[in-house]
Amino acid sequence: MAYLTIENFNKSFGNTKVLKGINLSMEKGEVVSIIGSSGSGKTTLLRCINFLETPDNGVMMLDGSTLFNSEQNYKDSEKILREKRLNFGLVFQSFNLFPQYNVFNNISLAPTLLLKDKLKELKKQLKAQKLSAKEIKTRINEFKENEKKIIEQDTFELLEKIGLSDKKDAFPCELSGGQCQRVAIARALALKPKILCFDEPTSALDPELTGEVLKVIRSLKDEDRTMIIVTHEMGFAKHVSDKIVFMADGIIEEEGEPKTILENPKSEKLKAFLHGVSEKDGE
Repeated sequence: MAYLTIENFNKSFGNTKVLKGINLSMEKGEVVSIIGSSGSGKTTLLRCINFLETPDNGVMMLDGSTLFNSEQNYKDSEKILREKRLNFGLVFQSFNLFPQYNVFNNISLAPTLLLKDKLKELKKQLKAQKLSAKEIKTRINEFKENEKKIIEQDTFELLEKIGLSDKKDAFPCELSGGQCQRVAIARALALKPKILCFDEPTSALDPELTGEVLKVIRSLKDEDRTMIIVTHEMGFAKHVSDKIVFMADGIIEEEGEPKTILENPKSEKLKAFLHGVSEKDGE
């Protein structure tokens, strides 16, 4: 069984059909790049996978568990949605860092907020055991301090991974676009998602800053992380991907190994897309 399976995803906004029966699967540790023209449905698919949009129809399974099934007549609570979103980390093209927090706090914020939920749950469990108030307080404090140390250590390790250990106290306004995007990647990794997703991670960057972000993504591939990357960087997609998916008009028009897709396309739409990309890049 595939690690991630998407079956018959459909999504409309009003009378506009954006996704028209998307079927996609990927293995653990695989990198899948999604390419296609603007308006083809790439970002909407990514947002549906991350539970930022709800498909009108379809099924999604991850690691053997059903995360979404449109045929089940229920609506997830916000708490359950948050839990499901934790399976995925999403890096936006516009960074979305919190300007009031420094780099360290931007990265550690989500795990710190999640810790509050863990503490509430632990308190309920300890009360159910009918422990004394003093014992409950002691255990909660011990757990809290231990978790805070783990979050701090994890954050320092992520800073080192993205090459920004010296910028831990800097604020987003003091960073370049490439540095901001690297912080956004670290922030997405902080909650240890099963799948890391990128939505055009270099589109907001100047060409000279693109390389530093792509280098970080390549290093993540070397760690066998499972990733879905919506990108317009064909050369990068070719070298980092295990599979490339080409979307057009809300469907998957063609998919396969990077060399086959980029050098021997079968679909006329894919041929036209690649020709347009080549002309844009001056090739």
